[in-house]
Amino acid sequence: MTAYKDMTKEQLMQEKSELVKKYEEIKGYGLNLDMSRGKPGKEQLDITLPMMDVLASSSDYKCENGMDVRNYGVMDGIPEMKRLLVELLGYKAEQMILYGNSSLNVMYDTVARSMLFGVQGCTPWCKLDKVKFLCPVPGYDRHFAITQQFNIEMINIPLKEDGPDMDMVEELVSKDEAIKGIWCVPKYSNPTGVTYSDEVVKRFAALKPAAKDFRIFWDNAYAIHHLYADNQDELLNLGAECEKAGNPNIYYEFCSTSKVTFPGSGVAALISSVENIQEIKKELTIQTIGHDKVNQLRHVRFFQNADGVKAHMMKHADIIRPKFETVLDRLEQELAPLQIATWTVPKGGYFISLNTLEGCAKKVVEKCKEAGVVMTSAGATYPYGKDPMDSNIRIAPTFPSADELAKAAEVFILCVKLVSVEKLLDA
Repeated sequence: MTAYKDMTKEQLMQEKSELVKKYEEIKGYGLNLDMSRGKPGKEQLDITLPMMDVLASSSDYKCENGMDVRNYGVMDGIPEMKRLLVELLGYKAEQMILYGNSSLNVMYDTVARSMLFGVQGCTPWCKLDKVKFLCPVPGYDRHFAITQQFNIEMINIPLKEDGPDMDMVEELVSKDEAIKGIWCVPKYSNPTGVTYSDEVVKRFAALKPAAKDFRIFWDNAYAIHHLYADNQDELLNLGAECEKAGNPNIYYEFCSTSKVTFPGSGVAALISSVENIQEIKKELTIQTIGHDKVNQLRHVRFFQNADGVKAHMMKHADIIRPKFETVLDRLEQELAPLQIATWTVPKGGYFISLNTLEGCAKKVVEKCKEAGVVMTSAGATYPYGKDPMDSNIRIAPTFPSADELAKAAEVFILCVKLVSVEKLLDA
């Protein structure tokens, strides 16, 4: 198979003719496939169904401290659910607050509180002339949507193979008091699958920001979402490193069981220093009397302990690993020889990040949609939806069935080829 860049114009014209013919055939199939979001598939949701049987009308609804979980109280979460997260993540119970199903909601609330009330006695962000956030790119579109909604200026930070460009991060936060935070998905990043190296985590912990109310927004969404039992990334505990560096208050960590159990009915948590947690709890008492403790109890009784969670995650891995491998194998077989795209090969998480030739991503996504395959919008992995190279596409292989995924991969690869040929012919 000849690389497209090495083909003559006549060869490219012939290739385009054949690709257009295949594309028109596929458009006639009437496909309706979705690879736009990182959603668990039905088979993944099914493995958690037994959790619905651990509590019945005859069950004891008291947690270990004697509290009846059906009633008001225990605003920051039941002790056994906290202990389960302590076992998994390595923090202390007094460093966390448990919430409802969505860590995204917790992140939104955390930004909103900072805007309205400030952080640790500092001026509320809404009263400042300018507020800025650093955004490693490519990154998570919903992070960017939160900061954009609050009119926070976003600054792109290149995401390298070991994490964000820390030289750039350190320089910017040390000089600009308007920079109040940075978005991070430190393990199996969305969308690249990158896990931050030990050095990067330590440099984050040792940051010396100009703003006293600067915070690292550490979205540890994929902390336990491995694809392989024997080939897993490890991530340093940010909180422990911040303590060592004398920066205990500089971070907020977020996590949830959304893709562990049921995305619409999980348990989320905010983790930080005791000082930060105490401040947030004071403000939270006005917002809520408590979150869904019945669901917290249900989760603990289903999993029992951290080993139970890890065993469950391997069931997830067994379901989604073949899907990742299907896409990666097709990309390697059909695109690698043509030298028209590069992509990540993650060890965990929910995404594959692919870069087309410059200026091709939007056209690829549009052609996929015309052929019945919905992808994440091109540009979504950058603030304001603006990918300066128009090259990054996030592939989410988990939701479709195996048969649907094979068809979707076929369409996607065909569209990458067709748009790439057109790009080279127009050059």
